[in-house]
Amino acid sequence: MTVASAQISATFKRVQTGSCPKEKWAPTPPERGLLHIWQCVGPTAQLHPERVLLPRPVLQAALGEHHGLLLTQGGIVYSFGELFWRDQRVPLSAPVLEVNLLGKMVVSVAAGGFHCGAVTEQGAVYMWGENTAGQCGLTERGGTTSIAVSEPCLVSVVDNDVIPPAAVRVVDLALGREHSLALSAQNELWAWGSGCQLGLVTSTFPVWRPQKVEHLAGRHVMQVACGAYHSLALVLSLPPQNSNTHNSSENMEWGQSLQYSVTEREDSFTVDGGHYCPLGVELTEDTTDETSPRRRALGWRLHSGGRSRGCSPGSATGSLSEENTKEKNVPVGHTDPLTQTDGSPRSHLLSGWRSNKKSALIHEVEFQNLLQRLSNHSLEMQPTSGPGDTDSLSSYTSDESCVSSTPSTDLLSSSYKEDSPIKSQTSRPYSSSPVCLEDIGLYLETQIHTLQGKKSSSLSNIRQKGKAAGSRRCSLPGTPTGRMSGSPWRQRSGARRLSSGGQSQAAAAEEDGHRLPFLNTEVWSWGRGSEGQLGHGDQLARLQPLCIKTLTAEEVIQVAAGSHHSLALTAHCQVYSWGSNMCGQLGHVNSPATVPQQAKLSEGLRVWGVSAGQSHSVLVADGDCVQPVLLYCGQQQEFVSVPGEKSTQIPRSSQRSPSRAESYAVRPTLLPFCMEMGYISSVCSGGQTCGVLADQNVMGFISALHELASRERQFYCWTNSVRRLLVSPLRNREKVCPSLGEPCSHLFLTLCESFVRLSTLIGRHSTSLTYFLQNAQGRDVTSLPLLTHIVHFMDIYKDYCSSVSDFQVMNGFHSLQKLSLECLGSQQTILSQLSVSDQSVNGDVDLVSLFYWPLQQLHHYNRVLLKLETCFDVLTTEYQSLHQGCTQYESLSLSMLRKKKEAEATFFFWKTHSGKITEVLRLPQRRVICESSSRSLTLQNAGRFSNHWFILFNDALVHTQGAIPSQNFFSTHHVYPLTCLWVKPVTDDSSGLYAIRVTCPEESFTVVASTPQEKNKWLRFLNQAVDQELGGGGQRSSPGLTAVSRTASYVFTAEGRFKDAQYTGGWFAGRVHGRGTMKWPDGRTYRGNFKNGLEEGYGECIIPNKVLNRPDSYQGHWRDGKIQGFGKYKYASGEVYEGCFADGLRHGYGMLSSGKLAKNSPSVFVGHWVHDKKTGYGVYDDISRGEKYMGQWLDEQRHGNAVVVTQYGVYYEGTFRDNKMSGPGLVVSDDDTALHGEFSDDWIINGKGVLALSNGDYLEGLFSGEWTTGLKVVGTYTKPVGDEPEIRDRNILLRLGQYRVPTDQKWVCVFDECWTRLGCDATRIGDRSTAWENIAVTISTARQHSSDLSRSQIKVLECLEFIPQHANPVTTANYDNIRRYLTKACETPVHPLGWLVETLVTVYRMTYVGVGSNRRLLRQAVQEVQAYLTQFYSIIRFLFPGLPEDGGMIPDPPSSPSKCRHDSNTSEQSVMVLSCSSLLLPLVLPRLYPPLFTLYCLQEEQLEAQYWDRIIRLNKQPDQSLLHFLGVQEKFWPVWMSILGEKKQIVSSSKDACFVSAVETLQQISTTFTPSDKLIVIQKTFEELTQEVKPMLDGNFLWCMDDLLPLFLYVVIRARIRNLGAEVSMIEDLMDPNVQHGELGLMFTTLKASYIHIQQESTT
Repeated sequence: MTVASAQISATFKRVQTGSCPKEKWAPTPPERGLLHIWQCVGPTAQLHPERVLLPRPVLQAALGEHHGLLLTQGGIVYSFGELFWRDQRVPLSAPVLEVNLLGKMVVSVAAGGFHCGAVTEQGAVYMWGENTAGQCGLTERGGTTSIAVSEPCLVSVVDNDVIPPAAVRVVDLALGREHSLALSAQNELWAWGSGCQLGLVTSTFPVWRPQKVEHLAGRHVMQVACGAYHSLALVLSLPPQNSNTHNSSENMEWGQSLQYSVTEREDSFTVDGGHYCPLGVELTEDTTDETSPRRRALGWRLHSGGRSRGCSPGSATGSLSEENTKEKNVPVGHTDPLTQTDGSPRSHLLSGWRSNKKSALIHEVEFQNLLQRLSNHSLEMQPTSGPGDTDSLSSYTSDESCVSSTPSTDLLSSSYKEDSPIKSQTSRPYSSSPVCLEDIGLYLETQIHTLQGKKSSSLSNIRQKGKAAGSRRCSLPGTPTGRMSGSPWRQRSGARRLSSGGQSQAAAAEEDGHRLPFLNTEVWSWGRGSEGQLGHGDQLARLQPLCIKTLTAEEVIQVAAGSHHSLALTAHCQVYSWGSNMCGQLGHVNSPATVPQQAKLSEGLRVWGVSAGQSHSVLVADGDCVQPVLLYCGQQQEFVSVPGEKSTQIPRSSQRSPSRAESYAVRPTLLPFCMEMGYISSVCSGGQTCGVLADQNVMGFISALHELASRERQFYCWTNSVRRLLVSPLRNREKVCPSLGEPCSHLFLTLCESFVRLSTLIGRHSTSLTYFLQNAQGRDVTSLPLLTHIVHFMDIYKDYCSSVSDFQVMNGFHSLQKLSLECLGSQQTILSQLSVSDQSVNGDVDLVSLFYWPLQQLHHYNRVLLKLETCFDVLTTEYQSLHQGCTQYESLSLSMLRKKKEAEATFFFWKTHSGKITEVLRLPQRRVICESSSRSLTLQNAGRFSNHWFILFNDALVHTQGAIPSQNFFSTHHVYPLTCLWVKPVTDDSSGLYAIRVTCPEESFTVVASTPQEKNKWLRFLNQAVDQELGGGGQRSSPGLTAVSRTASYVFTAEGRFKDAQYTGGWFAGRVHGRGTMKWPDGRTYRGNFKNGLEEGYGECIIPNKVLNRPDSYQGHWRDGKIQGFGKYKYASGEVYEGCFADGLRHGYGMLSSGKLAKNSPSVFVGHWVHDKKTGYGVYDDISRGEKYMGQWLDEQRHGNAVVVTQYGVYYEGTFRDNKMSGPGLVVSDDDTALHGEFSDDWIINGKGVLALSNGDYLEGLFSGEWTTGLKVVGTYTKPVGDEPEIRDRNILLRLGQYRVPTDQKWVCVFDECWTRLGCDATRIGDRSTAWENIAVTISTARQHSSDLSRSQIKVLECLEFIPQHANPVTTANYDNIRRYLTKACETPVHPLGWLVETLVTVYRMTYVGVGSNRRLLRQAVQEVQAYLTQFYSIIRFLFPGLPEDGGMIPDPPSSPSKCRHDSNTSEQSVMVLSCSSLLLPLVLPRLYPPLFTLYCLQEEQLEAQYWDRIIRLNKQPDQSLLHFLGVQEKFWPVWMSILGEKKQIVSSSKDACFVSAVETLQQISTTFTPSDKLIVIQKTFEELTQEVKPMLDGNFLWCMDDLLPLFLYVVIRARIRNLGAEVSMIEDLMDPNVQHGELGLMFTTLKASYIHIQQESTT
């Protein structure tokens, strides 16, 4: 005995004696998981189920043919019955513990014919039992195959299609006799074992390792079940091809919202000439003549009567004694068809079959030829049953012709039924071929009869031939379905489903664990089909899964497989059965049934659980009470009286088979003992054994769950019947729309859709509750769909209630009642039985009550949840969840009841006040609340004889004039939407009137009530209606407390700016206020902020331009309904203006760009505007002419001093008048030729002038003509000699800059706008606190309304929102804080200072980029930068008054000791000298650097050429030669140089080896922008130079200029700096004056001297 066997034996003994490790038998049985098991053979009245006593609740039971498995709480597994693989017989009263599975946390078990399986929480599979057909797989214990696996061993399920191969997580198992199926967490199916029931594309059996069933790859398998030699799978249907996959709400219910119809017709069929067998493969003539041996007997002791595993209970020949079993040997010469003589596996005959689709087999001659070829093989003759054995169960043997690696002795007793088309009385051929020859004959003869005109087949049930013809199809395997993009839902982690004899409850899984289960399912079957158990209308086998089309639209939620019959349970509690019916196990009299047929159930029974055994079926159903009942159909046992002895039970299986008329349950009958078991949760069957799991009703918890599920299933059956009998026929009726009319027909279709959605929800919910009850391991009440999907439930019910009430209000049921009488006819009586109303007249159905009845279910939800709530402590999570759900459903139920009453009251109101005039006010969603005919209310100051009728609806207040309510007449009426209605009581009692003030967007009026009570009632009704319309509850609204501020839509009708405009947005006390959108009929649109009824703040406006067929658009600020402030206006002509506005006109700073669509040439203007005209300083760039004007403007014309530059380098400065050059001016050409004279028009000179040539000569006289075409001169040509006073005067006359606009007058508008944003007036005077508040508001608004900001930008804005300390005196301690704040502010465009910097950069680039890049503008550009700094600094000082004036000093803080600051801005008195350039240049100059440096380069262009020529020539010399040439003393010459850390000696030929560090430092001057940064680079260069010289000299060395200048000159030459002259000039112009005479100034002077020296170096 092995160690494992010893452990099992010891455990078995401990269990028998009542001891078990780590467990103690409870003195009282558990209240849940009570297991009852009984044998199904016996008279119903005498059956006594045996109670299984275990210390823990049983979560699942799985029954095989002679054994069973029990899964208890904690994942512990027990076994009982005939355990042949261990030579044990374990009684049910003392099940043996599976020790090897301890600690594995098993979540699911399964029992096959003679083997077992278990699934752990991690998805691992353990198998044990018989393994002769490979059904236990190739276990990992030793890696070898064996005929029996005595202990649970791990079976690896590996997906080799992925790289790298991955382990498959299994969630459920289903086992047959010789095969095993596993369902993965990815809803894929895996199979191993033997036989065509595997569904694998393989020719080798057994299949030892699990393989994926490729035919179902890509499909969502929900559940799998195994019969003896066939398999079933419940698969989610594919969505319709035209379904919108982006609509999740539609996709969730697509399968239930469709109206399915099965066309009952016979499809014509053509047999291919490729000799196809029913399995879909081609037959060849080289079939071997090997025969199949009998199954080797294992010497196991069989069950009572000694029946073999494969034989029928009614088959006498199938009974073998134990001794006979041992003595039976395999005949000599018989070899395994799957193994050659040497024992090696041989290839299957399927490998020789090919598909061929060339011609059709039509004539009978070809059929005979095919049979002749098949008959040529060597076949084994087998005896058949005697004629008296009419009930010999060929179910268990006739299918043996399919592939099996372990043929058994059952084959000797196999025979076909008497009605088989091909039957031999003397012998039956058995081929080793995996194809059943009888099936081929049956199939081909059926097709011949079909082709000869016969419309029925002997293989199909004669009662179902019409229905089956529509689903009958070619027996070829179905085309593999393409893999879907993803599975619609996945199994929950660790989900467990009950298995029963290989039957799986995988459908219990929910979508992602959160969504309700789908009902759009399909049933697929494959394997042997000799008893019709596949359901395809024939008795043929299928190698691959094939869909049962007749069940596609039946909403199957569970499948079960018996030995040779199949069951399918639908969501509407119907059971379909098919297959063998020898013992009545199908629940009807048809035998066999090759297509699914409904079981005959008693009226009022609703089945919600099924299981199938060897020859019986057990159903769990709802009866008249909440407690479930059991129904049984199938084989029974009779009493046989023996004279002189007591009556004994003799099993019918030991006698001859009964005839059809003998006793067995044909119709499912009630098992009376089920009421004693408790509340049944699931049922299982296997062999001839049945099992039930039940729960005791503790504190009403279990009964409440069953009541909820039972009521929901009953409700779904009701809705399904109403949908089938009434809704669908009426919706599909052609006359329904004309009869109901236009509004009611649309409402009826909406009602039908909402009813279908509600029915679908109920069906999915009832199915989910069924799974909830069956899943004993995971009954968590917080996961009830009523709680997890409460929002979905409430939305569906609200939508349904609205559709019913709307249809009732429009009087649709009156017309629908007549249509239903015409449409239903005889079915009217059936429908009347579904009616729940007691007000039916003459037997007619009250449709109003019928459609309102589903709302009663909400009260049932509330009641059941309240029962469940009382089962938990108030502090538990379960109680809180149940209490919250109970409250919400109660509130919803009351709300639906209130809506129903409102609809009924409105219906009677319109019925009382019917007429064409009042019909205009009748709308589906409109409900009447009150009207003034019953509650006296009139208009204040109304005429004596005027009639006013006020009607309050749920959406509007209607005021009619000239009204006579009793006659339903009024002359005029006005509708006031409640969303834009403000009501308040008039508190002034001096008039003595009970008045109410009503405010609307365009008018206000006062109504007067007759009494104070009437006033209060109308106030309450008005406020509640307004609150309800605005989305509130509408119940707690007090008089006069409705929302003053709200969001609503309104269409203006009165005259004014908003006439006919539709507004959607915020309101305040009857006026538009807040953010909203205004749309006019002519296309105008405004989106933005409003205030007191006008546009205010930021907004976007679109104005159509009908002439150009393009709109104008504006984005910017508004004030008092006009464009005011800064914004961007895009004209339809293509022009774009970005700048300031005032009163809707361009005013202040602005830039106008003209595009190609403009009337004038493309141009850009940036400058000052006054009342929509160019006035003041501005820059105009005429792109087409290549001219840029920089000067004064007046009323859209150039007027005043200005500078003009052209693309040809011509420079002009002078005066303009009336858009022309007029008066004195100066023209300078590109070659420095200058002319000063009088101008009369653009570029036309007329008068005195002086022309100076580039060589110094000049011409003075009278000039006339155009500068560009030629000049006429009358004057004197002079060649100057010496420095005469006339020459100096003439040079002053030709000096640049004398006519240009002063720098302090430029861009005043830009700085004015910045002052305005700070809250200052035109004189730049304002409150400093107000300025800081405006900055904070601007930053905060920008941060809230900008959605595309990065995290860093948001952080900067948050920092800028805080107002810094600006009132304190500025010291050296807090100066850095101010500088850092200014840096962030100038980098943020929404900040006023940031906007100022950005705008100054824009105007600067507009002026000096492009045509403006003229070297004669350099002085002007430099002065402009300096002017920026001056005016910018004045704004900074306004914000920080503690800063000193330009050039002032910042002292140290008085509390801290004086510290020396070695900075360029530090004086000897420990103070900091502050200038505007040192503070602001680092903020402004980097952005202005490109155009400014370009001007410097143009100015120094000629000198730069000389400098660079000498740089190139001098750099050709080696280092020592250059040092000697420059006069550097030899003591400064380096001797060693370092290359990659290695010292090398400098020789005479070395180049670029001396002072490398100083050279590289100086080269960085080109990478800096501000003069201060450039000076720091120069300073570091001197420091590096000193460091390199120090090792060669004494420590007390001091530089003198004679030594320093030559050495620094060498560094400048080796640095090879381009545009060094421009760098020097810019530093000299913009450097801080405070450092000019210090150390930095001296170093800069050295650099400048070096540049001049190089430039003037002789080239010879």
